[in-house]
Amino acid sequence: MLTPAELDTLLGLLKESNKPFENIAQSFYRSFPKPEQFKVGCVICMLLQDQLLTQTQRLVGFYLLYDIYRNEALPTTPFVPIVLETVEQTKDAVERKFLLQFLTSPPKELPKQTVRDFLASHDPTDVPAIPDLDAFRRMHQEGAPEVSSRSAMGIRPTIRDSSDEAFWARPPAEDSWPAEEGGAAEALALTFEELTLLPYEPAWSRPVPPTLEATADELFWLNVPHILCEPMWDYTMCADTSLGSEVRELIAKAVKAPLPQAQQQVIFSGLEQDAKLVYHCGLTPRKLPDLVENNPAIAIEVLLKLMSSSQITGYFSVLVNMEMSLHSMEVVNRLTTAVDLPTEFVHLYISNCISSCENIKDKYMQNRLVRLFFGFFS
Repeated sequence: MLTPAELDTLLGLLKESNKPFENIAQSFYRSFPKPEQFKVGCVICMLLQDQLLTQTQRLVGFYLLYDIYRNEALPTTPFVPIVLETVEQTKDAVERKFLLQFLTSPPKELPKQTVRDFLASHDPTDVPAIPDLDAFRRMHQEGAPEVSSRSAMGIRPTIRDSSDEAFWARPPAEDSWPAEEGGAAEALALTFEELTLLPYEPAWSRPVPPTLEATADELFWLNVPHILCEPMWDYTMCADTSLGSEVRELIAKAVKAPLPQAQQQVIFSGLEQDAKLVYHCGLTPRKLPDLVENNPAIAIEVLLKLMSSSQITGYFSVLVNMEMSLHSMEVVNRLTTAVDLPTEFVHLYISNCISSCENIKDKYMQNRLVRLFFGFFS
């Protein structure tokens, strides 16, 4: 909940027995902003419940719990339960008197007093009357937010070991811990894992609900025993045997490897019979370069079918940026003779081809590509 530095700061404030309560509260507010004050208050509660504080430190801690919510109504104050519990259980008359003031109305001079001033002014013969604490509990339960029953049953996830009696001896009245290396938390042998708001909740048993009996109008699920033979499934049932399915399968193969003439003819026939099949054949601009290199004739046929579509721009963009090759030039050459290609596309393709020829270092390959280029576009 708190970092080691924050916990040391809090423990340092609780030791300020020579300062007025209001000065300690001001130091508290400077050290911890408003969103952090509830969390720090919860840590104070844990220190109080685990009996880790001296008498003067407990009084400072209780005052801070009160002062954090002094401008709110008592029923909505979250730390009322620990105050009521301490009033009932404490054997310290000074502490009980100190807490009873918060349940009614604290004296106006209390913020100006120091802890030692309050202890010095205590009269052992003055025994304050204890009001009806159950009434305060009912008021708090009515004003507090509702907590689920499961969360309310949670307990602190850590229990301090009480086997060493010397550990639980009260520190001396000087409100000081032994001078040790490290912070005040180390002097208390306090680990930060102990200070948590996460409760340990009981695990509820949730058995698997039983299977309902099938009614007369429901189908029975057959659990076939393993000793029987393996069922023979008809994998062709509900399979798509249409021409479109066959064309999609062949296009997928054509992207990866050259197809025989018979399979190419099936694709040509399918595209001819169904003009919309070209939009559902599985070819995308990203796959076009592979199709051009493996099956340029199929690429030409598909692109011709897409010429009237708005999607052709994406295919042109991929085609013009392809690496210069015999098949890519063949595809572009066939397209230029079959349809009127956009002028900017033709110019850009020619420009890219010239640039590719210029960048080739091998003179033989350069001359070969130049001859191919002029052979196709002359």
